[in-house]
Amino acid sequence: MTVRDDALRFDVEGAGSQATDGQRLRVWVCAFGAFYAVWAWLVIGHGRLAEVAAQWPISLTMLFGSYVAGSTPMGGGTVAFPILVLLFDQPASLGRDFSFAVQSVGMTSASLFIWARRQALATSLLRGSLLGSLVGTPIGVLWVAPHLSELGIKLVFALLWASFGVFHVRRLGELSAQTEAPTGRDRVAFQRGVVLGLVAGATVAASTGVGIDMVIYTALILVYRVDLKVAIPTSVVLMAFTSLVGVAVKSMSTGLVDGVEVRWLAAAPVVCLGAPLGAFVVDVIGRRPTLLLVAALCIGQFVWVCHEERDVLGPVGVLLAICGVAVAVGCFEALRSLGRPSAP
Repeated sequence: MTVRDDALRFDVEGAGSQATDGQRLRVWVCAFGAFYAVWAWLVIGHGRLAEVAAQWPISLTMLFGSYVAGSTPMGGGTVAFPILVLLFDQPASLGRDFSFAVQSVGMTSASLFIWARRQALATSLLRGSLLGSLVGTPIGVLWVAPHLSELGIKLVFALLWASFGVFHVRRLGELSAQTEAPTGRDRVAFQRGVVLGLVAGATVAASTGVGIDMVIYTALILVYRVDLKVAIPTSVVLMAFTSLVGVAVKSMSTGLVDGVEVRWLAAAPVVCLGAPLGAFVVDVIGRRPTLLLVAALCIGQFVWVCHEERDVLGPVGVLLAICGVAVAVGCFEALRSLGRPSAP
């Protein structure tokens, strides 16, 4: 396959150092055990077991959400946000903060598991995105998200994810057939990653608690035409890092929204195992089922938001939302045109 521009080349490397496979796995197991010990101390040691157990609906929700987080380019907040906000009628700000908090455990666990299994990562773009997110996410959390209304947060979430799902349906055959894993480090890919991480961290991630993983995944599959088994683990690592940054900034500034802590305690032991399970599954099953799952989740939540907010939006508002999805899909198509030519 011929690359249009040498600047599109980037590196895909195994996630790991010189440690053996056994050593990597032991690190993950030790981290896994340490987390459950701390969780038991926080819940059982402080007499909060009954309070946490009463939050069993969120634990059940995140059983599925954590699998999505590890097996798709969508954080567990993609499930948690609409469930909390639409089904449980909680504020969108709580959904955002909970997404950050729960992903800081689940996707970090998945990232360690990815490292332990030596799964390939698109390292040039990832490193740049990590740096961009480190700067952009605090900017968004402190100065962008506070100015968004509850409805505004919902609509940002709904429009972006719906367009993502529609595009996957349109290009399902093409995307599921991609097998690219080019080698060779690239400075331009790193620079592009910085821009992507900065912009996505300051906007969509800071507003909804998720989404920066979708941004880097989109760049990988559309511009670089990378295999999903490389693009998805790369997006998981970026979302884990961004969630940790988001939680740290919120904790040191305004604090997490009331109600996040007890829900986090209920969901954390589930996502700590569920996200790595998803990361394992996506490495062994076919690409098409993963894409279909992603598309269904994206489109379904948009229909849900439009239905729940129909009285506020009205017919004109719903129509404008649909037009917004169409425009976003057009942007995805434009981005695709910048990438490599499709395989014959």
